[in-house]
Amino acid sequence: MTFYPNERLGMFIDGANLYSAARGLDFDIDYRKLLDEFRKRGRLIRANYYTALLENEEYSPIRPLIDWLDYNGFRIITKPAKEYTDDSGRRRVKGDMDVEIAVDMMEAAAYLDHILLFSGDGDFRKVVDAVQRKGVRVSVVSTLKSSPPMASDDLRRQADAFIDLVDLGKLVGRERRQREEYRDRDEDGDDE
Repeated sequence: MTFYPNERLGMFIDGANLYSAARGLDFDIDYRKLLDEFRKRGRLIRANYYTALLENEEYSPIRPLIDWLDYNGFRIITKPAKEYTDDSGRRRVKGDMDVEIAVDMMEAAAYLDHILLFSGDGDFRKVVDAVQRKGVRVSVVSTLKSSPPMASDDLRRQADAFIDLVDLGKLVGRERRQREEYRDRDEDGDDE
């Protein structure tokens, strides 16, 4: 990873995609460490987290994470997820944030030097190309080491750099043992 100290950085996190990639590698992202890591590498101007939420659910398991991120340096961009029944009668949820991410990246190209796109979705290849033509470097953060790989080959080729989540996970991940310790502590009421 090549970063410059005065470089203006922006993180654009496709929440569902990052969650799936990290889960495929069997670790969780420690978002505080993630922010700290990229604050060390340049001037972090923006940290956007994108996710769709089911509005009619009384409790969403992602809500505590969204609330924590919102109070701890991330800008949260949400939209309502849509529920539907597929052809085989299974309940499905659709909540694609690609357009929101792409529009925000295009707008941010005016004030950023380096965009970190946390998604392996090949649909982003064209927007990566567009912001690069505006002089912005783009690093894609995803993984090839999960089964199946989460990073599109076209997107990796378009990016200025590819950061495998496995390598980044060593800096910002919480392994299963740590998750179990946090959960046990929370259940015992010893939460900080």
